[in-house]
Amino acid sequence: MNEENMKYMKNKNNFNRVIRAELLFMPLLIVVPLIVGILLVHDWFTRGYLLNDSSFNSSLIIGIVVLVGNIIFDIPFIKSLKAMSSKKT
Repeated sequence: MNEENMKYMKNKNNFNRVIRAELLFMPLLIVVPLIVGILLVHDWFTRGYLLNDSSFNSSLIIGIVVLVGNIIFDIPFIKSLKAMSSKKT
């Protein structure tokens, strides 16, 4: 048999499907952690800071870690996605 007939998927279709899947899940990967981090910081502010309760400080730390980690990893993800989608191999 011909080696090209033995391939599972052609590269061009596979590349387009991967880009399409990443574009589909991009709002989930970016927006949901941002919302969760903002809600954690807001929860600390309303329950911890305004009421002077130090038991909500862990909510602040987790919220900041989620926000900073999400920003650090999302910027390269968006840049690479833009580069790959404009490449169109």
